[in-house]
Amino acid sequence: MGYNFAAEVDKIARAAPDRRAVLCVDEAGNQQELTFAELRRQTNRLARGLQSAGIGVGTRTLVVLPRGVEPYVVYLALLKTGATVMPGSEMLRGGDICYRANHAKADTVIVHHTLVSNVAEVRGDCPTLERFFVVGGTAAGFKPLDSLTAGVSDEDINVPNSEEDIAFLSYTSGTTGGPKGVIHTYAWPREHLAVAGTYWFDAKPGEVCWATAGPGWAKWVWSPFVSILGNGATAFVYQGRFQPEKYLELMQEHGISLLCSTPTEYRLMAKVRGLSRYRLRLRSAVSAGEPLNREVIDTFRREFNVTVRDGYGQTENSLLVGTLQDMEVRPGSMGKPFPGTRVAIITDEGTEAPVGEIGHIAVHRTFPALFKGYLDDSERTARAFRGDWYVTGDKGRRDEEGYFWFEGRSDDIIISAGYTIGPFEVEDALVKHPKVAECAVIAKPDEERGHIVKAFVILRNPEDKADPDLVQELQNHVKNTTAPYKYPRAIEFVDSLPKTSSGKIRRIELRQKEEN
Repeated sequence: MGYNFAAEVDKIARAAPDRRAVLCVDEAGNQQELTFAELRRQTNRLARGLQSAGIGVGTRTLVVLPRGVEPYVVYLALLKTGATVMPGSEMLRGGDICYRANHAKADTVIVHHTLVSNVAEVRGDCPTLERFFVVGGTAAGFKPLDSLTAGVSDEDINVPNSEEDIAFLSYTSGTTGGPKGVIHTYAWPREHLAVAGTYWFDAKPGEVCWATAGPGWAKWVWSPFVSILGNGATAFVYQGRFQPEKYLELMQEHGISLLCSTPTEYRLMAKVRGLSRYRLRLRSAVSAGEPLNREVIDTFRREFNVTVRDGYGQTENSLLVGTLQDMEVRPGSMGKPFPGTRVAIITDEGTEAPVGEIGHIAVHRTFPALFKGYLDDSERTARAFRGDWYVTGDKGRRDEEGYFWFEGRSDDIIISAGYTIGPFEVEDALVKHPKVAECAVIAKPDEERGHIVKAFVILRNPEDKADPDLVQELQNHVKNTTAPYKYPRAIEFVDSLPKTSSGKIRRIELRQKEEN
């Protein structure tokens, strides 16, 4: 038997059966919770039911669920069968789902009843999909997932699996073409816990921890799932939209002691008037995605006596660099590489850069939590490495004391409010609109979100520029064509786009124009 994260959670359940594993609160204040013993029993029954339906080692299952108790049960049950979990955000549209299912040759989909239409509209275009399950309701052509557990034993289930089997297949945006399938094996959660779950997101047994990422993202697997359950803590889940005052109220009401939130969420919470009226019991607070500014760090330290610590990582790896507990905070810095993690600033030639010199942020290929490659794409995998170094696509520098400082993307990927967005995906959606002839998408600096998506659009008919509703029409078109977080918050109509002699768009020129 190789390492299986679900089996490790069962060990915690046997040692502390009555400890709360998940606490879920909706916008109306209704609560749902599971103890570790209940989680163990439910996942055992579902795993056996999934097995009877033909799901096992190597089965690739696309899971499209919103925040709630269900993702914890479904992910653990799938791992108990030895299957491969394909995380899918609730914001995915039909085209996104179709791309992932076909690219991975997925054979099973598990979807929430409120999101069934996105799967139903493309199921005929996904020839490898054989099994369709619905959660929390009913839908024509979809089998209720809970029907698999009726009368099924809740005894432990042990499926022999290799640590090299694929546990998670997460999709991340690229600069060209569709999203890339990032391979992480069954050994990955162990390595992630040993680094990020110990030195940075340091959940303690029994404490209530809130990591605000939603299911469908690698960050949800990192923190709300692996780092919280794997440390025997309680995962707090809120099923409502982000509102800074509400988040502060929830932390106060439920005694949250460890918070992992996005830089945008921290910035907006820090701006709430009368922060001193909230009595928070935060022991630890962390943020990832982009460096936090000094004002936010100072506000949380002054008002809540907690230091918000930055961290840096990617879908392809784990947390690589961060400000650890008791480490001096350097506002604007990403922190230092985690103990035993070989991260460096390297030159274009693949050698380590001198102190203070800007270069590529890279992690050595021996890092145990590094991905095993992009699915069925050896060329993209090879391009991601420079010698023995995996190149993250970000640039930075290292100071004399070993702190890393982020200097920006070295490619066209957009990071907005914690979301990673490939320009190709937005451009592809825009050009499907009948009024758009050509376009280019870049990251535009923004005070709250870090960056927003901006599109430069050439219209088929220049006279359409006069239409006051066209910007919103194009924005809505993108929201309906692909995941809505990718839509361009700014659109500028232009007559031409800068290009190379071979006809490729020079997005760097457009970025420089916005930054000046």
